[in-house]
Amino acid sequence: MRVLWALALIASFLAGPAYAQKAVPPPATQSPKSPSEIEAEKATERAYKNSLRNIPDQPPADPWGGARAVESPKSASKDPPAKRTKASGTPN
Repeated sequence: MRVLWALALIASFLAGPAYAQKAVPPPATQSPKSPSEIEAEKATERAYKNSLRNIPDQPPADPWGGARAVESPKSASKDPPAKRTKASGTPN
């Protein structure tokens, strides 16, 4: 009896993934739109574009602005960097 119970349990575990592989029904076809629906979509699109034009331009956000200094750091000296000379001509 235990063997039959174990076989039934194993069969149910193996059959589970098979149920997940059911065929997907074809997508529903859309009916053609009426002229009033087309006009409503155009009006909605125009209203959306107008609302985007009404948004004022904002400067880029700087979340670390408070952590940095207000003024940019200035270099300590305005002299050009010193030229490097070759070390002695002896090989290492």
